[in-house]
Amino acid sequence: MLSNEVLEFAGFRLEPAERRLTRDGALVEVSGRYLDALLLLARQPGELVTKDRFMTEVWRGVPVTDEALTQCIRALRKALGDQAGRPRFIETVPRHGYRFLADVRRSEARGVVSAEAIERKPAPRWLPWYDVLLLGGAGLAGGAAAGLLGGIGYGMLAATEPPPGTGAISIVLVMTCLCLLVGMIGGLGVAGGSALGRMWARGRLLPLMLGGAVGGMLVGSLGRLVGLDAFALLIGSRPLAITGGSEGLIIGAMTGVALWLAERGPPTLATMTAKGALLGALAGLLVTLGGGKMMAGSLAGLAAAHPDAPLGPLLASLTPTRLLLAGAVEGAIFIAALAFAFTLTLRSRGAD
Repeated sequence: MLSNEVLEFAGFRLEPAERRLTRDGALVEVSGRYLDALLLLARQPGELVTKDRFMTEVWRGVPVTDEALTQCIRALRKALGDQAGRPRFIETVPRHGYRFLADVRRSEARGVVSAEAIERKPAPRWLPWYDVLLLGGAGLAGGAAAGLLGGIGYGMLAATEPPPGTGAISIVLVMTCLCLLVGMIGGLGVAGGSALGRMWARGRLLPLMLGGAVGGMLVGSLGRLVGLDAFALLIGSRPLAITGGSEGLIIGAMTGVALWLAERGPPTLATMTAKGALLGALAGLLVTLGGGKMMAGSLAGLAAAHPDAPLGPLLASLTPTRLLLAGAVEGAIFIAALAFAFTLTLRSRGAD
């Protein structure tokens, strides 16, 4: 039998058996695994708790990155109203671990509970595949947002001088649907690949880049095959060359970098979106300079090869310099949208 222990500090009341943290009687929301981390700290105030102890006693050997612990401490500080720069509760010991600073008073609530009863209330289990699905969904949403913006923009360009019998609204809708589909598939592919790489990354950049690159290459290669048919169905003609595996590889690798930066935290959404835009612009420039085709290049090639296609003279007359600029803008919008979605997702769920 174990006593029903209660830990009290600075107006907070931590009840392990009830899996509950309150402040002046009001419930403070703390997720299961984070509550375990707080218990580990509060049970030994003033003592250094190493990173290895957190991994062993809180994550119980489940492979996670150091960033998971960083986000855990960040969430606890937020729940306690603490600040990393001027800590009252949790002090960082650089490169080693953390120390609980507050005075803790131990007491015992009425009644006793068995060890088995406490074990029946474990922290939620960390599921690696849950992260893959979650970040893949974030990539899908980010890719959809980028595709929507690009589709509307290119649709409006194509609709400036529509061919006889073709409505401007129809052209905008077709282009929006096409770019939306491409953006969603691309976002899901590169984000899913990076998320798979994250399962083995342990805070390292290379697995995230490799996962994103492989995901982008596979989706790009498949998208090239499907895209040719999509152009034929939606527009009535096929381009000679469109975005494919090599372009997806570069975009995917940069997406992996964006996910790595999102995990390094704590970035604001605006900062992370700006970093994603810079990475995307670089990726778009690399693709275009290497002879690859972003969406603008695919559309321009189609317009030039098939003047009767309803794509407008502006797309057909895109110069190499404009194509380079368009590629940079496309990449910036795409990876900025993914970076925003990654950061929002990681921030909203915390690290399990």
